[in-house]
Amino acid sequence: MESHILIIAFLSFCLSFFFALGGVGSAVILIPALTWIGVPFNLARPTGLFVNCLSMLGATWSNFREKKLDVKLGLPIIVSSMVMAPVGAWAGHFLPTQTLLFVFIGFLLFSGSMMIFFKSSKYADQYREDRPVAGPSGVGVLAGFVSGLLGVGGGGIISPLMVVQGFNPKKVAMVTAFSVPFSSFSAFITYAAMGSVSVKILVFAGLAAWTGGYLGTRVMQKKMNPQSVKRVLGSVLILIGFKFLWSMA
Repeated sequence: MESHILIIAFLSFCLSFFFALGGVGSAVILIPALTWIGVPFNLARPTGLFVNCLSMLGATWSNFREKKLDVKLGLPIIVSSMVMAPVGAWAGHFLPTQTLLFVFIGFLLFSGSMMIFFKSSKYADQYREDRPVAGPSGVGVLAGFVSGLLGVGGGGIISPLMVVQGFNPKKVAMVTAFSVPFSSFSAFITYAAMGSVSVKILVFAGLAAWTGGYLGTRVMQKKMNPQSVKRVLGSVLILIGFKFLWSMA
């Protein structure tokens, strides 16, 4: 495991950078990448949560400095996801690894499909500007539980479901980046309490993730269309989902 530290840090930086371009956390792809280089799945999940936390904190700091973050819209998601993330982490600690892998594959395919194919035609010319509580709270409940269960942060659920409700995709990307660290950290603490963490991996991967998330968001704000990036990322998630499914056949 010691020989893999630099590889893990490199993967953490690169994936955090690229996924920040689309406004989502990188754990959804970092977890399979870690398992492929020999990190056990039960250790890859809390590492993914920690990386998500720091990479999206870097992204949120960039959004906050640019004064583009809608804090009030994200608060209901944060509160409900923080409550449910430990529940998901506790459940994930006792479920069989094979079951979790199948759920993880389903999440990859769902998240990737939503990134590629979803279009909010109803709100094509006009986005919501209100800040409701019920809808975002429901999104947070689902995202928090999945975040803890699979170690993915929940961004792949928050982003499409908020766009479905009619919010501007660019604003949603920033709200997602703002919300993910809280659910990720809440679930991570639960894993840490159960002993499923490696401090050395967390230090190297965490520093790389914060830097990658910050730089990726800066590039997205200045030069890129997040919707185009999401389609590319969605394609990658679907390919990885099928690769996982093939390897388990």
